[in-house]
Amino acid sequence: MESISTDASRVLIRQAESPQDLAAVIKCFHTYTEWLDEDLSHQNYASELAGLPGKYAPPTGSLLLAVDSESGAALGCVALRPLELPLNHPKARPGHRCAEMKRLFVYPEARGRQVARRLLLELLRRAKEQGYREVLLDSLARMEAAINLYKSEGFVEAEAYNNSPYQGTVYLAKELY
Repeated sequence: MESISTDASRVLIRQAESPQDLAAVIKCFHTYTEWLDEDLSHQNYASELAGLPGKYAPPTGSLLLAVDSESGAALGCVALRPLELPLNHPKARPGHRCAEMKRLFVYPEARGRQVARRLLLELLRRAKEQGYREVLLDSLARMEAAINLYKSEGFVEAEAYNNSPYQGTVYLAKELY
């Protein structure tokens, strides 16, 4: 990986569309899953990567890449996709469009530049622009820094919306309007 500045003002966030951006997102996703050290096969992860941007493509999704505006080095990524809640979920109701945030990750050498917060805020802006009323996510309790970030931006604990096989899964949601 290229040398990364600590200057927060040099963070550029864009929709990953070019082959180079998609390759950078795939690398970021791989680094994230290695760090996570969990089996993602139940999420059809391999086919998700092969078909990017897939369900994260506009107009109903977003695949965001953060880069250093001077060096072009990838700093992190995050994804948004439509979410159909189970019919028995308390928030499943007509007209209440929900999206799911997936795979927020910032490379260790880019941390401390507010990259994760900027990715999160841009994702929320786009979700609202795309007509979603709420963004949901699942995380692991051991990911304390991420959970603290989400809560600092208005996410609250929520009912489970999937059958996560992971111990310590935490569900969070944020109403957009």
